[in-house]
Amino acid sequence: MAKRHYSALSQPTLSMSELICKTLDHDATDMLIDKWLEHRNDAYWEWFQGVRERKHAANSLRRQVLVWNKGDFLPENIFCRTVDTGRLIPLDRTWSTHVYHHRSMQDRKLSMMPVVFTMLPELMMLRGMHDIGCDDVYIIVTDMKRQEMDDVTEYFNLVCRHAFGRTCKPSVENEIQFNHMRLSHTLLKQRRTPCFPQIDIAFRAILHEKRPPFIILFSHQTTSYSQILFTHPLFVPSEEIFFDFPSGCPNPCCNDDCEMIRFPRRGIEGAVVLSIKRGRRNGRKVRSREMCNWIDCSICFNEETSQYAESSEGSQSSADSGDTPNNNGLVCSKCRLVKYCSPEHQKKDWEEHRRVCAKSAAII
Repeated sequence: MAKRHYSALSQPTLSMSELICKTLDHDATDMLIDKWLEHRNDAYWEWFQGVRERKHAANSLRRQVLVWNKGDFLPENIFCRTVDTGRLIPLDRTWSTHVYHHRSMQDRKLSMMPVVFTMLPELMMLRGMHDIGCDDVYIIVTDMKRQEMDDVTEYFNLVCRHAFGRTCKPSVENEIQFNHMRLSHTLLKQRRTPCFPQIDIAFRAILHEKRPPFIILFSHQTTSYSQILFTHPLFVPSEEIFFDFPSGCPNPCCNDDCEMIRFPRRGIEGAVVLSIKRGRRNGRKVRSREMCNWIDCSICFNEETSQYAESSEGSQSSADSGDTPNNNGLVCSKCRLVKYCSPEHQKKDWEEHRRVCAKSAAII
């Protein structure tokens, strides 16, 4: 089989990449979370405390919410509404992180754990927002400076908007090739590793083969930032929740624009969302669903209807009461934040849901 030729306009594969992939599994993630909790960052602690104290509208079944009602500051006590299934799940669900980096980092025996640890709170939140498709997180490590990161981000926006799964016009092809050549020359002149063609190969191949909700371009330059690129507007964190999320910068004198991780605190307006064509050969179209909160249930409620059945005294008592829900699901009357297809599934989910179910929930 002939080796595929790489160009800015052809679809690359991960087999073409020369970057080394280091995978941190679920156990490694658990260890990093324990370490992060042990060395608690006051800025994030104060933000979660603020989340706990905020009030909310009672009916929050269809929008992003973050809930911490009971217990200590632990991931299993903080719940997030998933954007893809509408479930309310705790932040203790771990993930595997696939870190793509230049071989020079391996030659210097540099660990990839600090890369993940640097942005662990952001990864916890993004993982918690997704029920499906976020068991694997993809990070490409670079040493780009701020302006270079801005230029590369704009390039991938251009490519995804006009060439990803599409046939683009000759004028756009020329623009893509020109910008590819310019970025390749700039990063080569500055001796950046990896070079831009290798960043491009890994980035577009991950998009095509893995279909992740987001990809992270990480920079270990102290004067730069790390960029989160989302693959659909639905995957972007809500401004209502994250408008005051910590910037990650340890310097208390820095302003809001000084960010170690470009986390979108202003919702869609402040996020990088790639325009990716979906459907047929380009993967399934993204749509928000409203599913039974029991994690092993596959029942999806009809989103066109707005009338819900209601349980009698909250999740536990309604599960024991034997009420029969209608086709729109059974809503927990105590917290009004979750729906079930049957009392049986309410009962099965109670062991987890009891950690968040409360009438005076502090939700945004």
